[in-house]
Amino acid sequence: MKEIFSTLLLGCLLLCSAQAAQISQQHSTQKGKTNMVKLQTNHGNITLELDEERAPATVKNFLDYVNNGFYNNTVFHRVIDNFMIQGGGFEPGMREKPTKAPIRNEAANGLTNDKYTVAMARTSDPHSATAQFFINVKDNSFLNYSAPNRHDYGYCVFGKVVSGTEVVDAIRKVKTGNKTGHQDVPLEDVIIMKAEVVQ
Repeated sequence: MKEIFSTLLLGCLLLCSAQAAQISQQHSTQKGKTNMVKLQTNHGNITLELDEERAPATVKNFLDYVNNGFYNNTVFHRVIDNFMIQGGGFEPGMREKPTKAPIRNEAANGLTNDKYTVAMARTSDPHSATAQFFINVKDNSFLNYSAPNRHDYGYCVFGKVVSGTEVVDAIRKVKTGNKTGHQDVPLEDVIIMKAEVVQ
């Protein structure tokens, strides 16, 4: 009888241990989940890896725009070499696109505006970001969060370029000028033909 009980107990322990390991693995996989977005531009492709764990609201917002086709046929409308390239808000001809409501600023997430990271653009209001984003083309530490006030809230980094850095470098070198009241606009449109989630 004792042997039967011991066998049953051992079997139960092994089953529970296996289930616990499976649950732990599933949790680990979900926690480490990454979202990849490919920007197909007329200068080549740029692939972004988004950090959903550190910037959940920002990544969700960005993916909503991607999945709705919002970024298709938009332009990088502000390009400043040795600073950043900005896009996601205008169509060719500098026609501004209507956006959803602004999101809260997650700049205090510990991610920093290093070279080839992607962050949300905004106005002077820290919590005004909607669809526009920028890719840093150098380390821009002055854009990082330092305090919860209007001047020091920083710009939320939510991912990085994992493929196509040479495309970013090509875009940052394009000639720019003034157009329809905007400065640093590429003289020839730098178009995001399509943005899509990839594996």
